[in-house]
Amino acid sequence: MTRWSSFVVARPKLVLAATVLLVLLGGAWGSGVFDRLSLGGYTDPGSESAGVERLIEGTFGRQTPDLAVTYHARPGATIDDLGPEVTAHLAQIDPGMLANTPLSYWSAPPQAKEFLRSTDGSEGLVVLSLSGDENTRIAAYHDLEPLLVIDGTDAEFSGFSAAANAFNEASESDLLRAEAVSFPLLLLLLLVIFGGLVGAAVPLCVGGLAILGALGALRVISYFTEVSAFSVNIASLVGLGMSIDYGLFVVTRFREELRSGSRTDDAVRRTLATAGRTVGFSALLLVCGFVGMLVFPQAIVRSFAYGGMAAIGIAAVLSLSALPAALALLGPRINSLTWRPGVVERGEDRAHRFWGGVAARVMRRPVPIATAIVAGLLVLAAPLTGASLGDLDHTGLPAAHPLRLAVEDLATDFPLANNGATLVLQGSDGRAPPPAATAELFRSTAAVDGVQRVVPVGATDTFVAIRAVFDDADRTTGAMATAAALRDLPPPEGTEKMLGGLNALTADGLDAMAAGLPWMIGIMVGVTFVLMLLAFRSVVLPLKAIAMATLSLAASFGVLTWIFEDGHGADLLGVTPGPLPATMVVLIIAVVFGLSTDYEIFLMSRMVEAHDKGASTEEAVRIGTAHTGRIVTAAAALLIVVTGAFTLSELTMMRFIGLGMIVALLIDATVIRMMLVPALVKLMGEANWWAPGFLARKSPTPGSPEDPKPTPQQQIPIQS
Repeated sequence: MTRWSSFVVARPKLVLAATVLLVLLGGAWGSGVFDRLSLGGYTDPGSESAGVERLIEGTFGRQTPDLAVTYHARPGATIDDLGPEVTAHLAQIDPGMLANTPLSYWSAPPQAKEFLRSTDGSEGLVVLSLSGDENTRIAAYHDLEPLLVIDGTDAEFSGFSAAANAFNEASESDLLRAEAVSFPLLLLLLLVIFGGLVGAAVPLCVGGLAILGALGALRVISYFTEVSAFSVNIASLVGLGMSIDYGLFVVTRFREELRSGSRTDDAVRRTLATAGRTVGFSALLLVCGFVGMLVFPQAIVRSFAYGGMAAIGIAAVLSLSALPAALALLGPRINSLTWRPGVVERGEDRAHRFWGGVAARVMRRPVPIATAIVAGLLVLAAPLTGASLGDLDHTGLPAAHPLRLAVEDLATDFPLANNGATLVLQGSDGRAPPPAATAELFRSTAAVDGVQRVVPVGATDTFVAIRAVFDDADRTTGAMATAAALRDLPPPEGTEKMLGGLNALTADGLDAMAAGLPWMIGIMVGVTFVLMLLAFRSVVLPLKAIAMATLSLAASFGVLTWIFEDGHGADLLGVTPGPLPATMVVLIIAVVFGLSTDYEIFLMSRMVEAHDKGASTEEAVRIGTAHTGRIVTAAAALLIVVTGAFTLSELTMMRFIGLGMIVALLIDATVIRMMLVPALVKLMGEANWWAPGFLARKSPTPGSPEDPKPTPQQQIPIQS
């Protein structure tokens, strides 16, 4: 870092121009990533149900429907009158897009018509199974929808392809809306925080560049693996948030160095040696934390990691290159374009006095304060004991959304038109099961509660496939319970049974998420402990950081469970209560745990720095809190603006993310970081700094430049 800071100071224009140019070029090239992004990635390709789907598709053609179209009879006519028009519109579809012939009320054999006619006889159904992989089937919806619209009659579209498109389109519009709302508000808040236009604009510019650079990184990744469209949302959220966090930390430290009397070049060097080191370490920790998400088999979850890692990496690179180069060029002008002379200095002094005073008051009564805070957070976490994980479904759309209405009408009017489950039975010797075993499977399947009827799918020399039609609509609580009962059904003697179908795919996906979550958390905790151990040379501080992050997450998810699953205030938010969306839970855990440790690093780095210079534990806590209180709370406030814009979305999952981040940030950046941490550090005293001999710190040398009180010019003024 010393050599790099000297290079930046010697060639600031070169560093700034080269970095910005590379990012702009990378962003321009990276804009092509939108044509390569996947719209799918929801299922576990290694699950039993996915294997059944591949087996059935390869043998009999795809059986699972991707798109369902409900046609309403015209006034004064019957659904039979629509037959010629429906047939003509289906004939327009490119056969290469279809896995098999569409199943239609108007062309189905008599025994299948009851599945495809509404209970009141006024609606008919067309079911299409599409060819290609998941991404291709979802993308095909845009081409198929206009071909299937018939003038003069209402048509409702539902099915997996229609639902995935609805979520993808809504998330894209939400991203644009969030950025349009958050950028002006961020600039306004930064003006208040920094007291001047120049200081406010610098972190925001870094954030914009980080988003562009992340697009280039995502395009590179897309050449090696599947990248979901949701990765761009995550890159935008994380890139903007972390760039502003890092910008606040670096610019604030640079200003402090200037106020202490340092020349611009020396201030840049000192800033990179302290704040720059912390930023680099924070980025490494966050990237390693996102690596934990790669344990999940679903491409959409791994894409969250790709977006997060790309954005954090680019934000850190810009904060350690373009940002210090800009500061070297600006010098004291970083405080220019203020609305009132001296506003910057007065703001810093007020922040130091306030947060230093908070720390001093907390440390006077650490036991009751720590006890009260922990007890309160445990109360908030209590609803988490009843939480459950679910999948994204139509209930995550607004109540009046056309697709949600279509799905609900389909479940009501076509109770037998569900995917149910596909059961594959094969002999243990690899041959087809004997007829007696197949008959036994038919009987036992039909006897399961929730199964309406059993129909054959087909048979080969190696297996027999049957389909169970459920009483309940797909992916409802009843349907999932029926699928679980079928999975637990023992196969006939001498045979092996496998379960497929939409409900089984959903259950296997949730099981994969639940199985991967402990590994992800283990990776995050392990990486956090090791890196913080090496950085702070303390065993206690990393353990405390992990405990604080865990407490913050538990309280945050307790609040989310109370609202989104238990339903308290759900009507006010316009969401339908239900299980917590598993993919969003994973995302929030990764982001909140990362931000929690990030704020801990900002705070503890100043405490450790002061303690290494000879300050007592109590003095180190006061100095660290005074210097970082404003940064941490301001960073949290700015990130609340960024994520809070997602609460304007009509999608439950986006509101879940937005509200979850708001709650977590409010709890972590204020109650935990500014009050609980100082209380605990005070209580633990010198034990905070204990480490094995090979990691132990060197004792500070009195009177050396590292002493906390060398000269008035070198000391940063702190008032409590």
